Amino acid sequence: MKKNILIIHTGGTISMSEDTSGSVKPGTYNPLRERTDLLAKLANLTVEEPFNLPSPHVTPKEMMELKRIIERYNNRGEIDGVVITHGTDTLEETAYFLDLTVQADIPIVVTGAMRSSNEIGSDGLYNLISSIRVASSNEARGQGVLVVLNDEIHTAVNVTKTHTSNLSTFQSPQYGPIGIVTKRGVLFHHTPTKHENYPVSDISKKVVLVKAHAGMDSSLLEAILHLSVDGVVIEALGQGNLPPASIPGVADLIANNIPVVIVSRSFNGIVQDTYGYEGGGQHLKKLGVIFSNGLNGQKARIKLLVALSNSGSMEEIRHMFEL
Repeated sequence: MKKNILIIHTGGTISMSEDTSGSVKPGTYNPLRERTDLLAKLANLTVEEPFNLPSPHVTPKEMMELKRIIERYNNRGEIDGVVITHGTDTLEETAYFLDLTVQADIPIVVTGAMRSSNEIGSDGLYNLISSIRVASSNEARGQGVLVVLNDEIHTAVNVTKTHTSNLSTFQSPQYGPIGIVTKRGVLFHHTPTKHENYPVSDISKKVVLVKAHAGMDSSLLEAILHLSVDGVVIEALGQGNLPPASIPGVADLIANNIPVVIVSRSFNGIVQDTYGYEGGGQHLKKLGVIFSNGLNGQKARIKLLVALSNSGSMEEIRHMFEL
């Protein structure tokens, strides 16, 4: 029996076309809608198109809109799964936001494309077909929000865009994909051991993301302090270390009750309070810096936005990042 699948188109390369000059941009219609007959063979489809935006234009406001659409259909018992088409530049952030916040246990799959609809080797329609198959799979339930491209199934927590243009850009550097899509079926070979979820009704806080570098001082952090931000994420060095000249800026942020979360600018491993020198992880821990458990910078920022929407307590926020 065919499943009832909600498809939500949001824009991105998967819904764009290349013109004669080689410029890829949105058109007046979504070319994927022309393939409805082909897709309808896979599932009973309901299609929503709440906005049509390149993914650099997507903000937490649009992410919240997607959350509400999914929950509305799910609460009415009308769907068995969801597929979202999305631009790839910020796809992992939208997927992770939905993973943290959507109150539904149906399969939710986010997909996109690296080549527009009329380019040779276009991957959009293929990825959409694969995603509908995954969203229709009974095994996809309970796996959290999934990202499906290039025959691979990744978790929203671990996946990241690793190449500017390659079709295999989406990878999970630490753990790899949890499944594959083949001609014969959808195969899961790993299952996540935990899944975080938080009720969120509003995302209005301001969180900035900063990348540490050799010779970094406190000037940028001091400037951020005067921008009325609610939180700061720093992509620190190595296992979670910062240049000593940046420490006064970190301390000032924490003294003003602004949570400072650190991740590593390395894309494998986690940050830890290992080093005891000035600016090392042990020093940062004593200052009150929050250590994240393996997230990259852009996802830590999403999680801090969610955390600030749930709690103003530094200890509760710290606990969320230790999970």
